[in-house]
Amino acid sequence: MIRRQYCCVFAGVLVLSWYPPGLADDNGEPTEDLVPAVLDAWGGRVAFHIQPYRGRNDQTIHDNIKYIIDRYADHGAFYKFTSSTGKSLPMFYVYDAYLTPPESWAELLTPTGSHSLRGSAYDAVFIALIVEERHKHDILAGGFDGMYTYFASNGFSFGSSHQNWKAIKAFCDGNNLLFIPSVGPGYIDTSIRPWNNHNTRNRVNGRYYETALQAALNVRPEIVTITSFNEWHEGTQIERAVPKKTVTRMYLDYQPHGPEHYLELTRRWAEQFNREKEQWLM
Repeated sequence: MIRRQYCCVFAGVLVLSWYPPGLADDNGEPTEDLVPAVLDAWGGRVAFHIQPYRGRNDQTIHDNIKYIIDRYADHGAFYKFTSSTGKSLPMFYVYDAYLTPPESWAELLTPTGSHSLRGSAYDAVFIALIVEERHKHDILAGGFDGMYTYFASNGFSFGSSHQNWKAIKAFCDGNNLLFIPSVGPGYIDTSIRPWNNHNTRNRVNGRYYETALQAALNVRPEIVTITSFNEWHEGTQIERAVPKKTVTRMYLDYQPHGPEHYLELTRRWAEQFNREKEQWLM
């Protein structure tokens, strides 16, 4: 299983967690060799969610972007975002971008940076994670093109709190940035973080998900992302699920609803999002 498959279903885009070849997070194995199979198998487009790794900085990200574009950009499933100006570029999400100072990002993401990608064959749309309120200024200063909120637990962070999305969207609109709110069906990670019960969010048979989706649509974003498609260990999956129990664990299911309950909700809200978006753009 590829962990943290971060999924932007509304545009038919799977945002795939990515580490450089040979690297992985503390709980997994390298997965770069699986990327071609994901591109071949996924029915829509695939973008890349660049994860933190030891030594990650603006210089290594420069090399990562070149590697990904050189290797995958010609594949039919490789996602490119078309801006309001009509320009079509790859889109990259950068998780925990705040670990690198904004002045270092500016060397990569502003036109005058020492190793800038802007205007080159490797230019792209770069989206940074906003956790704390101050990060919105760092994201702007670093030369990013937008920000996303990632976390599925409403109230967990400034960025993931629905009540703050209107203000974040206004900041982004005022600075020509994309705001991409992230929604989730619920959250429970106590099987891996027993101390984190206070961030558990009950699914309430789908009502939590729909509340988050409505909050996202209320700010009229260009993109909505969903956390996540298959992250079972944090209880945010929306993929098909049936009751299952092992010796050590009871897996979440969607009863009294059917196995595809959250896929059906996603389809319904995606259709509503697309209808409303047409009205916003009129």
